[in-house]
Amino acid sequence: MLPVFEKPNILLKLEGFAVFLLALVVYWQQSFSWPLFWSTVFLPDLALLGYLVNAKVGARAYNVTHSKLLPSALAVVAATTGNTLFMALALIWFVHIGADRLLGYGLKYPEGFNVTHLGIIGRADGESRGRYLPCGK
Repeated sequence: MLPVFEKPNILLKLEGFAVFLLALVVYWQQSFSWPLFWSTVFLPDLALLGYLVNAKVGARAYNVTHSKLLPSALAVVAATTGNTLFMALALIWFVHIGADRLLGYGLKYPEGFNVTHLGIIGRADGESRGRYLPCGK
C-alpha cells in the first residue's frame, strides 16, 4: 500500500490538485475564454468579507462558496441546458476550489479562519491540533 493512503491530509490535498488539474484541462480543451477565467477565478474569495462581520458568518460564507456543491449544481444545469457560460463558470469555480485545497485551505470552522477541515493553518506537524482534523494525539 502506498504511504500516501495512510495520510488523509496529504490525500485530500492531492485530491484538490486532481480537481484543479481536471477542471483546468477541460476548460482549456473546450476553448473557453481566458479573459473570463482570469476575471472570475478569484470571485469565490469575496466570501472572505464575511469575516468582517464575525468568524461564524465568515466561515459560513466561505464554506458556501468553497464547497463543491454549488459548482456541481451549476455544471449539471449547464450540461442539461447546453449553457456554455454556466459550464465555463462551473469549471473556473472547480479550479479555484481545487487550488485552495491543494494549498491547504479547507472548509472553515466558526472558531476562526485558520481552523479548517484539513487542520489548523500554520501549525507545524507534531503540534497539538485539538479536536480538529487531522487529530493529533
